[in-house]
Amino acid sequence: MKNGKVWGHTELLFSNPIVEFHRIEVNAGFECSTHKHEHKWNGFYVEKGALEIHVIKNSYALTDVTVLTAGQFTTVRPGEFHKFVCKEDCVAFELYWPELLSEDIVRQNVGGTAKL
Repeated sequence: MKNGKVWGHTELLFSNPIVEFHRIEVNAGFECSTHKHEHKWNGFYVEKGALEIHVIKNSYALTDVTVLTAGQFTTVRPGEFHKFVCKEDCVAFELYWPELLSEDIVRQNVGGTAKL
């Protein structure tokens, strides 16, 4: 289903309980809302044009800006506020997937040479 947005439109291509896959067309000079996903990763792959992904980092005072052009991909971690900004008309694919058990390790130290 295709849905209009203030910045262009989005079309849901595939969805199941684990992943969502959308095609988005974004008009130059527009941006989406600044938002976060509590439990989902957000991925962006640009097919045509250019799209900036602005991510407000939680662990330090910085907004990271990644500029994507055709053939490039980036991700946004769950819990990080972000938005996209379109400098040039863009066709991209947006993916969502939940944080599962992929990052379940908590380290007490970095390891190294054993003290014998």
